[in-house]
Amino acid sequence: MCGIVGYIGTKPVKEILIDGLRELEYRGYDSAGIVVLQNHQFSLFKAVGKLINLEEKASLFESTGFSIGIGHTRWATHGKPTELNAHPHVGAVSYVVHNGIIENYQELKNSLTHEGVQFVSQTDTEVIVHLFEHHLSNVGTPFEAFKATLAQLEGAYALLLVTASEDKTIFFAKNGSPMIVGRRGEDETFFGSSDAALIGKAQEVIYLEDGQYGYATAETITLFDPHHHALQSRFTPLSVTKLSAQKEGYRFFMEKEIYEQSTVLADTLMGRLREDEIYFEELPSDLFEGICEIKLCACGTSYHAAMVATYLLERHAKIRTSVEIASEFRYREPLLTPDTLFVVISQSGETADTLETLKMAKKRGLKTLVICNVDNSSMVRLADASILTRAGIEKGVASTKAFATQVSVLWMLSLHLAGLRQTLEASEIGRQISVLRTLPSVVKVENSTHEQLRRLSKRYLHGHGFFFIGRDVFFPLALEGALKLKEISYLHAEGYPSGEMKHGPIALADPELFTIALLPEHKLYDKTKSNVEELSARDSTICSLSPLDFDKADDHIRTHSHSDYMAEFFEMMVILQLFSMEIAIRLGNDVDMPRNLAKSVTVE
Repeated sequence: MCGIVGYIGTKPVKEILIDGLRELEYRGYDSAGIVVLQNHQFSLFKAVGKLINLEEKASLFESTGFSIGIGHTRWATHGKPTELNAHPHVGAVSYVVHNGIIENYQELKNSLTHEGVQFVSQTDTEVIVHLFEHHLSNVGTPFEAFKATLAQLEGAYALLLVTASEDKTIFFAKNGSPMIVGRRGEDETFFGSSDAALIGKAQEVIYLEDGQYGYATAETITLFDPHHHALQSRFTPLSVTKLSAQKEGYRFFMEKEIYEQSTVLADTLMGRLREDEIYFEELPSDLFEGICEIKLCACGTSYHAAMVATYLLERHAKIRTSVEIASEFRYREPLLTPDTLFVVISQSGETADTLETLKMAKKRGLKTLVICNVDNSSMVRLADASILTRAGIEKGVASTKAFATQVSVLWMLSLHLAGLRQTLEASEIGRQISVLRTLPSVVKVENSTHEQLRRLSKRYLHGHGFFFIGRDVFFPLALEGALKLKEISYLHAEGYPSGEMKHGPIALADPELFTIALLPEHKLYDKTKSNVEELSARDSTICSLSPLDFDKADDHIRTHSHSDYMAEFFEMMVILQLFSMEIAIRLGNDVDMPRNLAKSVTVE
């Protein structure tokens, strides 16, 4: 989750930009940069790693008097985390910072290259500044060039652009990624991709809507709608509490993180989806050579994501796959053979038990892969290869967006391997890629659904426990739903395969046993429905999740009709997260910091 800051005024611009970026560190990043424009002269500083590296690079620079500046923290998507790929990106006389993805960047890049433009980075962002300068040479003013540039961009973006001939102006635009414009008094203007970057600086802000764009000086902000009509600037007071600002209006970080899964999944998919293949730039070409088996190892929520992967890898890539709980795997003297790819999954990359299993695999000479959210973590440094999930910082202890991004990466990995092993037709891989492209919209929370879950939650505060049940990949989703409820509500909950209920657990069925039944239309619906009917006949209270009507349910949460069971999976995932959260809130619990739990478990 990249971060953007900008400033126009007479205060020390370097300090304002770096301080703003520091407030955005919680979003996650692997490189950072700033550029200052004063008296038509640019001063650029970029660094890989933490902000301290950027501060050292810029330690000797000081601005005096009026200046403008833009800054950025980058989470690598197109291209590795290097200084060349870090923002701001430079043209001949202009710089740009950008969050999001330019979907048609390759087409634009090819056109510009044909005209003689030389690119120095691997990013999609660099096309913006070169496209702007192309138009600048053909139209009357920088603003007209900026408008012409925006007209050619496809995808999501929040961007700030500065050019030498307008050294008192920042051009800005927002479409799909957040952008805020703020002011303090009559002679300072600020920009940020989150409230947090502006707390203590701006007094009032404008939250830009999709399609809005314009330009700003220290004294004025000129704003246009998507149809190029001028808009009146409508400011709102800015919160003075940094923690509140980081929550961006949500009651808890967990709630915010559930809602931002739409944006996060777009980041996870970015640059990895081709027409009929999955592309992982970060994977060595020989990683899967000689591999006949995959062993996945993880703990907690990551273990549930790994369980999902066992279904997908065997189904798509036709390769033997097993999953292990890291804390058990360490001590059972496992058989590890060189033809096994050992995959560990961790949000933090520091989970103690999982890290130890990775060390075991390395000692045995196995090829290793880590799926992780934190670059430069212990696991990423140790493994032969890594795939970053790009979830950004997850502050809620109960994992939500980390699980969503892990499952999406593992799904993509199964299709990538299926392509290498030629176990799926290209048309089927292409079809599933089309489904993957829909995930950001599938997980977008609808107000009506959240309100239904909020009202429904008051009926599930008491009783002697919950069963979450499902089949196929919906079994690990049931496990994850039960874990979420346990973690934050402190109510007893268990996840089960639907077909296992009659092998013992059904003895518990009565009106005080709440059954949360996952009934996807496209995966074993009739089988699961039959299992739920058995529980209903024993008078268990049934809450069903399905796009199809189910007359045996006491409560029914209707999901959308999708073309693929994995889209159903992700929609049900969001519902289970929200449902658990609303129950916990009604019980008066601190959702973000549940008792006895830590975000990163670094001890056995």
